[in-house]
Amino acid sequence: MRIAVLDDDPAQADLVCQTLSAAGHVCHAYAEGRALVRQLRRQTFDLLVLDWNVPDMSGEEVLRWVRESLSERLPVLFMTSRSRETDITSILNTGADDYVVKPVSAGVLLARVGSLLRRAYMLNTTALKEVFGEYEFDLSAKHVLVRGTAVAVTQKEFDLALLLFQHLSRPLSRAHILDVIWKQATEIPSRTMDTHVSMLRSKLGLRPENGYRLTPIYGYGYRLERIETGAV
Repeated sequence: MRIAVLDDDPAQADLVCQTLSAAGHVCHAYAEGRALVRQLRRQTFDLLVLDWNVPDMSGEEVLRWVRESLSERLPVLFMTSRSRETDITSILNTGADDYVVKPVSAGVLLARVGSLLRRAYMLNTTALKEVFGEYEFDLSAKHVLVRGTAVAVTQKEFDLALLLFQHLSRPLSRAHILDVIWKQATEIPSRTMDTHVSMLRSKLGLRPENGYRLTPIYGYGYRLERIETGAV
């Protein structure tokens, strides 16, 4: 998953990102609230970890902006040194999903993050396959079946297709896809992602007549959505 961390203490931000990265997540750290908000306007993240006292726009103000401005329910974990009950209840009532008081052990941080991600995205980390209607993903063999028939895809195509189905109807920024599928390999040509999307649209039949629409969002990324075939 793609996680943004807001903390103006470089050592703390590095520690959190190292912990999350070791667990397989992609982590981006921000030292200022407004810098994070600017990225939230342009990119998609799966979870936010927010500190309270940061420069120019507090974690609480960022949280309020997220709940007022983003249409999707983005899970937010508050991680701060404030431990008073009034602070905890205030920020939870503002819209945070969980609250931990620094210092936080790596084990507790990963457990809290994992719990929020499972709750938000209905993840089953022990599952051997994921099924979305007529599309079945074998997670161990990296095979895709469409209406019971195996479709030959590369590993990158498999990972990209699974990501799109897991976030059905959600716009995904190019930066998000790049991070998760190409592991921050920013040197890849911009057409590489477009080519992979085009191949998936063809191989998996992701077209309106089959009940799906995979479309680019100009200047942002892509979205896969389920549509009623009668509405085509």
